[in-house]
Amino acid sequence: MTDNKKATRAVAKAIDGTEGVNLPDKNIYSHAQFLMRRPAFVAGLFSALINLLMLTGSLYMLQIYDRVLSSGSLATLQGLFVIVTLAYVFYGIYEFLRARILSRAAMRLYSLVAPEAFRAWLRSGIAGERSAGLPLRDLEILRGFLSSPAVASVFDLPWVPLYVAVLFLIHPLLGWLTLVGAGVVIVVALVNHWLTKGMTDLTMTGDARARDFAERGMRQAELVDAMGMQADVGARWLDLQNSSLAVGQAGNDKTEATSAFSKAFRMFLQSAILTLGAFLVLRHEMSAGMIIAASILSGRALSPVDQIIGQWKAIARAAVAHRRLRDFFDVPRSEAGRVQLPAPTGQITATGLLRLGEAVMAGERRRVLKGISFDLNPGEALGVIGNSASGKSSLARLLVGVWQPDAGEIRMDGATRTMWKSADLGRHIGYLPQSVEMLPGTVRDNITRFSPQAQDADLIEAASMAGVHEMILSLPLGYSTMLGSPDQPLSGGQIQRLGLARAIFGKPRIVVLDEPNASLDSAGEAALLNAIRELKAGGSTVIVMTHRPNALSVMDKVMVLNAGEMIKYGRIDEVIKEAPAAAAPAPFPPRRATPNARARLQPGVSVAWGHDAPRAAYANDGVVDDSSAAAVLRRRFLELKNRSVDSGAAAAEGIV
Repeated sequence: MTDNKKATRAVAKAIDGTEGVNLPDKNIYSHAQFLMRRPAFVAGLFSALINLLMLTGSLYMLQIYDRVLSSGSLATLQGLFVIVTLAYVFYGIYEFLRARILSRAAMRLYSLVAPEAFRAWLRSGIAGERSAGLPLRDLEILRGFLSSPAVASVFDLPWVPLYVAVLFLIHPLLGWLTLVGAGVVIVVALVNHWLTKGMTDLTMTGDARARDFAERGMRQAELVDAMGMQADVGARWLDLQNSSLAVGQAGNDKTEATSAFSKAFRMFLQSAILTLGAFLVLRHEMSAGMIIAASILSGRALSPVDQIIGQWKAIARAAVAHRRLRDFFDVPRSEAGRVQLPAPTGQITATGLLRLGEAVMAGERRRVLKGISFDLNPGEALGVIGNSASGKSSLARLLVGVWQPDAGEIRMDGATRTMWKSADLGRHIGYLPQSVEMLPGTVRDNITRFSPQAQDADLIEAASMAGVHEMILSLPLGYSTMLGSPDQPLSGGQIQRLGLARAIFGKPRIVVLDEPNASLDSAGEAALLNAIRELKAGGSTVIVMTHRPNALSVMDKVMVLNAGEMIKYGRIDEVIKEAPAAAAPAPFPPRRATPNARARLQPGVSVAWGHDAPRAAYANDGVVDDSSAAAVLRRRFLELKNRSVDSGAAAAEGIV
């Protein structure tokens, strides 16, 4: 049990990228294959002993018919039986040892490659890297194959010539007949391979697509159920599944036909061997015992080929998995050559950032971000505002390294992200995406990022900064409450605040918050503003993407984005000075309308309520009126500044 725990911790550290088994810098999979040579060689030796001991049955029958029955010697029979018993005992031991060696080798291969494969699986959740999740599935397929009885037939295949050679020693005609029969079976196996070539790959890809759709549908179960989409979503999944099954069944049909022919032909060949043996006995060219021995040997000679055809689906899947793993790991992904840089201070310089979207039909790729440049010093906060699809979330993903820019660069303390080790830099980055989900685990696990070295004091500090400590204590199990399941006892706003606590855990030097107040009430908004203040006071650099101007009251700089372009950028007081004066605004409507309150709207006219007021500055079709937006920004910022109230009172005023 202790060894298993140590191995688990080693694999966990290897997944984190900080420690683990000694792996090569270039190709982990090739290195793992190299380490498999020794267990494969030992398994091959045991296969040799196993196949030699498989001659026991035929030799025993030969002695029974030619020696015991002819002499009537009971002592000879007893002696032969003792020898046969010992031979089969060793046969069982060697079979067990071979299976144990192969299963342990499969586990070793999995342990060596799994950390990088799991990182690829995590990257598969990023748009544009869906195929990256395949290595983990492929590795599981390969591990299952190496631990299955199917691999034994592969090790037995090289020993087919041994049985054919023994048949040649009994009589050349028996050897030639078996050799011709083996040739026919091998041709059938090659024909099966040719007929099913490519189908296994297509089937595995289709299975993965259907499985991915089902998993995503399960995560959206509430939406699917509430909107009555079960039948349509189920029909779409069934279409994907049926497409995969159709290709797989087409391959299975061919394999079933060749497998049935192979089995029938092997039985026919044994009868042909008996017939030829009887003919040779009648001509006094061999003894009667040799007939039985020849029949057993011929069956054993063709058995590995027959088993390979019967297990062809598993073998083909393992071969496809091996090829995809080899191709995947041919691309260098190791960070072993990177220097361990000092912890970042929070200095960020972005220059000419360009991010391209997916190509539309045969046209050019859309520019999601165009030439974004800015710089931030430690302890500064940047507010990024803009209408929907302006590029705020795309910029957030670039800053935290989820996406890579197609042009331009982001430097942290003068170093690009590729110069850092991912695990080293990631510990100093806090990120709150728009869609917040908790991983299966306790509240403590999620806030501390599943770090076993996390201190309770840091945990409580992060929860208190995010304003969720009291809320967590009110849960039945407190910080031990399980999350990540559909029936978790938390609302969307509470989940977002837990996500904020996770982002600021350990007071990272760089914190990126994407719409952090989208689901927050006034108390949550106040906690958010206080957390930003504390982070700034501690020297952290904070970037907030938001629609709501209330968060701008604690910002040092502001950036206005529209359609991926930076319209305004600078210190917030400078941007406000540049903005044209705006007429005094009419009082904002109350946040809650009375039941009898009604409004008549003309077609095409919208009303901005409360925190949506800045959005009124944006005209139709996503085109921003720069001067109007800046004027609204100026007006709202001055209001907040002139109030000179604490964040709790400001939030209570409804300026959220």
